[in-house]
Amino acid sequence: MALDRTGASRMERTPRGPQPLYAPGADLPELAWEACPGKGVDYPKLYLDHYGRLPDSWLVGNIVATRTGYAADPAIRAVGASGGVTTAVLIHLLESGRIDGAIVVRQGVPTPLDASAVIATSRDEIIAAAQSVYIPVSVLDILPRLEPGKRYAVTLVPEQAAALRRLQASGHPQAQQIEYVLGPYTGTALYPAAIDNFLRSHGVRKDDPVTSLEWRAGEWPGYLEIRTKSGKVLRSKKVYYNFLIPFFVTRASLQSMDFANEFCDLSVGDAWSPKFEAEGGGHSVVVTRSAKMEAVIAEMVAAGQLALEPEDNLKATEMHGHMIDFKKRGGHIRNSWRRSWGRAAPDYGMRPEHVPASRKAVELAISGLFVIGGTGLARGVLRMIPERVIGPVFNKLRLSWKNLSKPTKRKGLADFKMIVDERE
Repeated sequence: MALDRTGASRMERTPRGPQPLYAPGADLPELAWEACPGKGVDYPKLYLDHYGRLPDSWLVGNIVATRTGYAADPAIRAVGASGGVTTAVLIHLLESGRIDGAIVVRQGVPTPLDASAVIATSRDEIIAAAQSVYIPVSVLDILPRLEPGKRYAVTLVPEQAAALRRLQASGHPQAQQIEYVLGPYTGTALYPAAIDNFLRSHGVRKDDPVTSLEWRAGEWPGYLEIRTKSGKVLRSKKVYYNFLIPFFVTRASLQSMDFANEFCDLSVGDAWSPKFEAEGGGHSVVVTRSAKMEAVIAEMVAAGQLALEPEDNLKATEMHGHMIDFKKRGGHIRNSWRRSWGRAAPDYGMRPEHVPASRKAVELAISGLFVIGGTGLARGVLRMIPERVIGPVFNKLRLSWKNLSKPTKRKGLADFKMIVDERE
């Protein structure tokens, strides 16, 4: 919508996330098609345009350095979804004069159940957007609002980061005002309808509006916390409210082939390991992908603003092996199946060199669950099951399935390669 020359088109909020609403006479350039995440950005071409080479790793992209750790300031670490690293870096970029503002996603704008992109120009405004958001948010349509001559950092999910890099490579003026791109490792997002279902299942009436929502409140790994006008407080552990995923997972989550946010200057994810989970407090995997961001991180470490230690690339990848496979091979399988059924699916200009038949069989079970879970009947049944029952049961089933499918899903990842599709 940011590229409509008339300036009249916009993104409309719906229960299935932001949807484009084209104004009569909308005037979109060819670049809008080239950078469209729904159509799919050509990743190999973008690698060559942005990095000057194909990725070091087809699993997680180009890497300058990998570290694990957290923000040294306990207050910043506490408000972050994991280790507070992204928040700390954005504050440092702003206060060191490298940027004039940070484009961040904030829950509660314009209403408690909504989330929107905002331009933060102070430390407090950046901290206010520190929490994770698990519903889709349109970010790049903020580009026309950037002030000429000013420099910005932005936080984006993988598809948005790729779209921004395509805009930058094509010379888009507002896109080129973005000096730093930061983003989270991104697994699955939920349609906004998930929260309505959650509220109804807890007996919250529609005349009792939500006054606040936090996706990862409290001590890491956090919990979903929803407060209502009548004083109700609903809390659900992170590992419990994951039961919403099979019923409300977004199509973009299933079609993406990028988990580690490969076109960011800085990619940050939860550091899932027995050691860090035992320590508590929140730890992150921190990956730099550009020399300028590596310089920033090294500067912050030296100044004691970040408590980070070097990490082996392979070990860091193993922390997220299950979800990396879900994106790299699972995304390809799901997109191929959709195209074979005559349905739209993004084309990323690449495909796995080899996908074992056993992995396709596992995907059949996974996708079957999503198809069934997405039906109105399944969602209706979900509302009738108390969370105290489905939360623990789902978590046990999730862990059991993860252990059962782990050999199949991890098989072949060590030497995983992509084939670049030839284009005219």
